[in-house]
Amino acid sequence: MKNAVHSVMSIALCICCLVIIASLSGCANLLSQNTKQTSQPALQNLGNAEVYTFRLAQELFANLSADRQYRYAVAGFVPVVSMQPDLSQQGPLMLLGHQLEQGMMTEAVRRGFVAQDYKAANAIIMNDQYERALSRDLDHLSQLQNIDYYITGTITAQQNGAMVNARVINVRNKDVVAAATSFFPANLFWQQEQVTMRNGLLYRTEITPSTTRGSAAMLQE
Repeated sequence: MKNAVHSVMSIALCICCLVIIASLSGCANLLSQNTKQTSQPALQNLGNAEVYTFRLAQELFANLSADRQYRYAVAGFVPVVSMQPDLSQQGPLMLLGHQLEQGMMTEAVRRGFVAQDYKAANAIIMNDQYERALSRDLDHLSQLQNIDYYITGTITAQQNGAMVNARVINVRNKDVVAAATSFFPANLFWQQEQVTMRNGLLYRTEITPSTTRGSAAMLQE
């Protein structure tokens, strides 16, 4: 009789252990999933330009360690051929260089790098309509800049977008300490409507989920 009781108790104990192990395993899996979700940025909550800028920054800063004693300045991303923006050129990616400059500064700060904004004025500039703290006027800016690294890059136009090559450059010896390349699609800023230039005329192209049609609507000469 005692052996039967002991057998029943042993079986019950084994069942309890199995239940506890299964419960702990489920909790561990749930915790692991939550950890993965919190450790990865919520890319679905970002806009198109932010997602592509984030991915470029991931590659660019992958092998760099944030050190608070070094200062980083983000310069504009320019066309690879002319090395300067051409304001006469219009197209879906005409704002890409500006977005990359501002976006890469944000991504650098998020990763712990010290980004220095050399366009910050020495004082707040005010007029009757608004006030601002950023300027391109050299009279408003400091002549001395404590910058150790530049973050900049080039833009190469392609048929359906642009190839962006980013780099981190040591100011003193011009060494490239990090580099990254990423493709930015042409519909980055306007998914439903694009504006392109052909033969000196601006055209609007409307895009629908099922078909793509060019309206060939002339906007201006």
